[in-house]
Amino acid sequence: MTTSDSFVISPAETQEDFNAVLQLFEAYALALGIDLSFQDFAAEVASLPGKYALPTGCLLLARDQEGQGRGSGLGKMLAERVIVEARRMGYQKMRLDTLPSMQSARALYKAGGFEEIEPYYRTPIQGTIFMELQL
Repeated sequence: MTTSDSFVISPAETQEDFNAVLQLFEAYALALGIDLSFQDFAAEVASLPGKYALPTGCLLLARDQEGQGRGSGLGKMLAERVIVEARRMGYQKMRLDTLPSMQSARALYKAGGFEEIEPYYRTPIQGTIFMELQL
């Protein structure tokens, strides 16, 4: 478990946790304003924890963040925690994709050691930036 004065980061394990994650995923997708059907997003969230389940996955949830979030350091703490978990699970690298408009996220990833790479899957979203971190 990772804690700060305003939130606790721990694995999502209960149905209540998965429902909270579902709400967060759906809010994120809505905020993006992009059709994510090419990633089969609806099936992904409907099957939670799905591919995020142990032993090959890890679904983390930040709780009790008291309305904080952006600018609170939560993103950095979540990124650091997921990297620790990936290493603990034996992964050799992490990959992600982001968008040019997500400048804060890109800065966070770069500060965490991620480097831009060639696309590793086809996406209809123009300008998608692919990144990787060697673990």
